[in-house]
Amino acid sequence: MSIPDERIFPHATGTAAKTVEKRQEPQDLVFYSGWFCPFVQRAWIALEERGIPYQYKEVNPYKKERHFLDINPKGLVPAVEYKGKALYESLVLCEFLEDAYPTYKPNLLPSDPFERNYARIWLDYISKSIVPAFFRLIQAQTSEKRQEALAEWNKALTQFAEKIKGPYFLGEEFSLVDVAIVPWIVRDYIVAENRGFKRDDVGSKWIEYAARLEKRDSVSKTSSDKEHYAEIYGRYLRDEAQSEAAKATRAGRAIP
Repeated sequence: MSIPDERIFPHATGTAAKTVEKRQEPQDLVFYSGWFCPFVQRAWIALEERGIPYQYKEVNPYKKERHFLDINPKGLVPAVEYKGKALYESLVLCEFLEDAYPTYKPNLLPSDPFERNYARIWLDYISKSIVPAFFRLIQAQTSEKRQEALAEWNKALTQFAEKIKGPYFLGEEFSLVDVAIVPWIVRDYIVAENRGFKRDDVGSKWIEYAARLEKRDSVSKTSSDKEHYAEIYGRYLRDEAQSEAAKATRAGRAIP
């Protein structure tokens, strides 16, 4: 018996659909994507931001089809095939692109060793504090749990916002830290409409930063129409979603 998530809308829409259409020619790099997934959007933004040639292939990760399991045994998107070899995990892929395509600009990690590893500290913070807080908030069902989750989400964002150094997190240049967090910024309207979140509660620096990232060309190019996100995130709001992130959140485990 299929789960509801298997019947997900089958392809990107809006501006993202135009991007997909342009990325159908065979390339050394094949990008396995799920148009709806925030983790996918990280790697997709990195590809578009740097102008790296790639072939886009849409995958429904809930179906766990044999060919894709050969690419990623976890059955999760994003993943890539590069010259016949497979890699997966969103931030691993973003760093791989830095190493495999050094001449494609802009680089998203600083060349300075200290700044590069400072960025990694905040990438880890996003993965361990901000992303889990989002899923706990969107899946919270009781008033008490929602209030607790909203406070956690606001605190996680506030601590991040306090460290923003300029128009972008590290200063003047758009970086992998911005890439890592922006998929949750463009989805925060869901918790604004359904869980009481207000960007104002995080502060003016956050409001300006979030608005700037939303308008980034690579972000627009990888975003689908909101109406198709509604069906997917409606399942999270009812705590019925069967993604690995949803199941981990429900069980109190770390997101895989």
